[in-house]
Amino acid sequence: MEKGVPIRSITRAFSALRAINRHGSMTMMEIAKAAQVPYPTACRIVQTLLYEGLVEQEPARKRYRATALVQTLATGFQHEDQLVSVARPHIVDLTKRVGWPVSIAVRVGRNMMLRDSTHANSSLTFEHYYPGFTVPILDSASGKLSMAFAQDEDREMILRFMRISQEIDIDYLSTAEIGLNVQQIRDEGYATQGRNHFNLTPGKTSSIAVPIFKNGHFEAAMTMVFFVAAMKLTDALENYLDDLKATAAAISHGLSNN
Repeated sequence: MEKGVPIRSITRAFSALRAINRHGSMTMMEIAKAAQVPYPTACRIVQTLLYEGLVEQEPARKRYRATALVQTLATGFQHEDQLVSVARPHIVDLTKRVGWPVSIAVRVGRNMMLRDSTHANSSLTFEHYYPGFTVPILDSASGKLSMAFAQDEDREMILRFMRISQEIDIDYLSTAEIGLNVQQIRDEGYATQGRNHFNLTPGKTSSIAVPIFKNGHFEAAMTMVFFVAAMKLTDALENYLDDLKATAAAISHGLSNN
């Protein structure tokens, strides 16, 4: 077996479990579509997850949901809470000023994972996002930012793994890589996503992400999300970028001096 090549059956099982855990309750067809696997494969995966007790079938309905046993997968994992405790008051204040929800995300594998957000503090949002929600690294402002500020060898490792895993169309991956202007993002200090396609309201929001540093090293991305119909991306940059950068700088200062 080639070094670094994932076991495809395990990758598919995790994709299905993440989809069920994210959406709360799903039919077998929905699971197959979300995990991007054939229907018979989805059936086998769900049967395995049922056997392991990680999912259960809803009473009187052919829908499946995660069980409390899923929480045991995180047993022993201790995430550094300093980021959230330092950033929280700053992003709440920022949302009070601009109105739009703000989130903090870190890279986990090939995704960006939400650590905290102010969606519950704003009426200008379609959905409330919870810590642990993930978006693809090349299809989000926070992910592009993280990739741009990553070490060159780390960035190449992530892209290589995406290629060999064969989960992403190679032509699409090439296009995404071309659109990832690392030097420009570093120089300008922000990244954008014209339309967010992999959230709970695909295509209805845009986002701007700015970096948070700890002792000079990239720590997380702070992202503001806004309705596509409400404002052009260029206008959002003109109106909010300075405030976003100032808030991220204050968080960075707090992390570095805490």
